[in-house]
Amino acid sequence: MSIKMSWEEFARSMGVEPQILENKEARLLKQFVMDLKFPTHCQGCQGLDLNNPNPVHHPSYELTPACNHDCIFCYSNVAVKLGKAPKPGYYGWDNPYAITVSQYGEPLLSPRIVEVNKMLRERFPNARLDLQTNGSLLTEELWEKLDFDLVMISLDAASREKHLRITNADTFDAVVNALKIVGSDKSVRSVVRTIFMPGINDEDIPKIAELAASLGIDEMMLQPLTIHELNVERLKKAGLDFDSAESVREFLKAAMEAKKHIDVRISGCQLAIYRTMDPLALFSARRVARDVVPIVKRERNVP
Repeated sequence: MSIKMSWEEFARSMGVEPQILENKEARLLKQFVMDLKFPTHCQGCQGLDLNNPNPVHHPSYELTPACNHDCIFCYSNVAVKLGKAPKPGYYGWDNPYAITVSQYGEPLLSPRIVEVNKMLRERFPNARLDLQTNGSLLTEELWEKLDFDLVMISLDAASREKHLRITNADTFDAVVNALKIVGSDKSVRSVVRTIFMPGINDEDIPKIAELAASLGIDEMMLQPLTIHELNVERLKKAGLDFDSAESVREFLKAAMEAKKHIDVRISGCQLAIYRTMDPLALFSARRVARDVVPIVKRERNVP
């Protein structure tokens, strides 16, 4: 007659005290994810609801697809080259939680920025208004005319030289000045928006976080890289580590380093998913983000 034993009992019968193997780094990553807050920009976005089968980004007002930067990773440039950039106008619905100005191009290039800002405030008085900009054209004079609740300024390098290599624009000092302008105004939520590009700017990320914090910026929104087909050669030439760029573990480790200096947050829709994963799955997960054409999934309603 055979005697059934659990694996723990069998191990002890052999004189071995059973132990559960544990990946300490995986456990730390999981705890880090559970402790993270959702980005302020993502609050109110459909992507936070994992029960929504087809979530879309909250509304945006597009002013222009043009930009004074030519970033090596930019989806907006890809859309322009493929003739898929959205026309100017409002892409959304009535009673939005938030509106972004804008997802494509550099909004501060448009002479209508102040006019549109005022129009949106009057038309949607209860909506949070978010400005997404590279910051290079922001001045004290212009800032006094604007009325946003949240400002995201893109910065992907911690030095003038690397900023030039990534953006093809010698505007590092102007962007830092924009961070200083916005960071000193505590009536708005200020965010530095940084793209994780291992092999290119992974060593810069904690330095950007430290710089932004020193200028009074409230939050860093660290985002993973989506690799568009037209940008592959440029990214390869710049030294992108494509394997690490798809590693959730490497992305979260970069966020952990930045967290030492600033309130770092990661894309809300991804954070919502990562929170559901067990530590080992999170540790080994890969985010294969390849795309050809970026598409706006919302209808254009206002010219």
